[in-house]
Amino acid sequence: MSAEEILMYPVELGKNFCLYFDELECDALCKEKTLHRVLRNVNSQLLVVRPDLNVAAFEDVTDQEMQSGEGMHFSIHCYKTTTPLAGMPVAFSVQVEDKSYYMCCERECGEMIVRFREGEVPKEIPGESNIIFFKKTFTPCSSKAFKFEYSMEQGMFLAFEEEGYLRKLILKKQSKDEVDETMKMSLSNFSQNENHNL
Repeated sequence: MSAEEILMYPVELGKNFCLYFDELECDALCKEKTLHRVLRNVNSQLLVVRPDLNVAAFEDVTDQEMQSGEGMHFSIHCYKTTTPLAGMPVAFSVQVEDKSYYMCCERECGEMIVRFREGEVPKEIPGESNIIFFKKTFTPCSSKAFKFEYSMEQGMFLAFEEEGYLRKLILKKQSKDEVDETMKMSLSNFSQNENHNL
């Protein structure tokens, strides 16, 4: 990063010759790479998006259904960050009937809801965004399983909740030091030609 890229406005020279700044701009998130994966829950079910029903749920899927990929082949957009301790910032999108949908979170009746909206994921995000999640390892000893924390509400993670016969995708508050299996997700290739790691 060069000095020309950072706008700084000096305010005053304080005690011990400390220079204070005001109106610093936050670093924008810039898309670094996009990976193509399916998302599985702890029961090995795949996340399937059905925009016509306004639902995303984990389902048992046959190999034939998986090959068609309708609503289950996700693009995981990875963004560069200057704060890696928070986790890797990612956004999710999926194709359904030649339309692209992105995952976002919205407040509805006082509750945070996971939604899929028609549109594309931006290449740059200038500030906070309701489409960004921080990818973290599920536990220190399980490097192939992840949890995804909503970037705008610390401690809120993607999870599933049983509702009738559905295992709906939701946002869920994680209690301190709790290991919640409903938040555990793995990412699998759906194409034999792709060998990138996330």
